Amino acid sequence: MKIICIGRNYVDHAKELKNPVPKQPVFFMKPDSALVLKNRPFFYPEFSSDVHHELELVIRIQRLGRSIPEKFASRYYNEVALGVDFTARDLQAEMKKKGLPWEIAKGFDYSAPVSDFVPLPDPTGKGALDFYLDLNGKTVQKGTSNDMIFSFDQIVAYVSRFMTLKTGDLIFTGTPAGVGPVQINDHLECYLQGRKMMDFYVK
Repeated sequence: MKIICIGRNYVDHAKELKNPVPKQPVFFMKPDSALVLKNRPFFYPEFSSDVHHELELVIRIQRLGRSIPEKFASRYYNEVALGVDFTARDLQAEMKKKGLPWEIAKGFDYSAPVSDFVPLPDPTGKGALDFYLDLNGKTVQKGTSNDMIFSFDQIVAYVSRFMTLKTGDLIFTGTPAGVGPVQINDHLECYLQGRKMMDFYVK
C-alpha cells in the first residue's frame, strides 16, 4: 500500500507558503508507517519544534491501473476520507534551503492520520466536497474540492503515468489555506460535508 500526496493543489495554500502555482501535479510519498487510523493520537516527534496540520481529501484506489486515461480515472476510486498531512515545517525549510529532498519532514511515523472512508456522494467524483478542521474548537482550515487546481481524475491519470496504482493505495489530494502549528494536547476535529470524520489529540 502506497500513500501518495499531492502538493500545492489549492492556489491560496501555494500563495500562503510563497510557492509558485504548479502547472502539473506535484507529488511525494509517505511510507505505510505514517498511517494512523481509528482516531488514535498523533505523537509529536522529538526531532521537530514546528509541526503543522494540513487537512486533505483522501481517495482510495479500488483497482489496479497504469497509464490511466483521464476520461476513465473515475473508475479507479469510489470512496473518500479526510486525512491530515502532518509536516515538520522546520525540517522542510532546512531541506529546501539545501536543495535536498524533504521526506523526513513529511514521511515520519504517524504523520498521516486518516478517517474511515465513505462513498462519494457523486460517483463521478465531480460533485463539490466541503471540509474543515477545528483546532481546539476553532475552525482553522476550510476547503472545497471545487477549488482544487487538479481534480481527482487529473491526479489519478497523472500519477499513474509514473507508477502503477494498486488496490488500497491512498492519495492525499492537497490542502487548502490555513495550515498552522499544532502543540501537545491540541484537539483536532475534522468534518466532511458537515459530518465529523476524525476526532483526535496530539500527544
